[in-house]
Amino acid sequence: MKALIVEDQERLGLFLERGLKECAYTVQRVGTCAAAMEALAESSFDVILLDLSLPDGDGLDVLRRWRASGFNEPVLILSARDSVEDRIRGLDVGADDYLPKPFSFEELLARVRSLVRRRSKTKQVVLDYRGVRVDLLSHTAHLNDREIELTSREYALLEVFMQNPGRILTRTFISEKIWASNYDVDTNLLDVYMSRLRAKLEMPDGKPLFKTVRGVGYQLI
Repeated sequence: MKALIVEDQERLGLFLERGLKECAYTVQRVGTCAAAMEALAESSFDVILLDLSLPDGDGLDVLRRWRASGFNEPVLILSARDSVEDRIRGLDVGADDYLPKPFSFEELLARVRSLVRRRSKTKQVVLDYRGVRVDLLSHTAHLNDREIELTSREYALLEVFMQNPGRILTRTFISEKIWASNYDVDTNLLDVYMSRLRAKLEMPDGKPLFKTVRGVGYQLI
């Protein structure tokens, strides 16, 4: 699952980023309206956490432009504006939920799960392939009914493959999905994580799950 945090308060933004990453989300964090518009134009997200008071404008204007452009990603507004009128305005503009500051991180996680669950009515949330099962809501992975302990990055990597079985995925495509910016990824880092994933999921005497496509990327076979 990939989340976009639009929050200009450095301390709060880092807190949210760290917390979501610990829950196996891939996170991109920006602090301005312009950066938020650019982020959504470049990549899709499973959920967006949107502050309203940003240095270069109002988050409601960003949300209004997103919806007018046809973007339908779930948006949770996080704002110190906590009057009933503010909440109604945010929901009317196109937010899916509204959480006033300050808030409990556990409540935020519950609301994020709720948004993902609502969207999942038209999206598969349990992925099965060759004995591997990934639950997108609980962020767990099983191999032949045995839970596999994965780091948040390993889980994000496996999720990308489970959503694209049989498809050859380029290194750029994979990096884009599991890192906030593929420009910052060391060329060998993806290979390191692939090696770890193979060690945890492939049996020494069994058929490989992953295929390396030289010069291109990887494939879940």
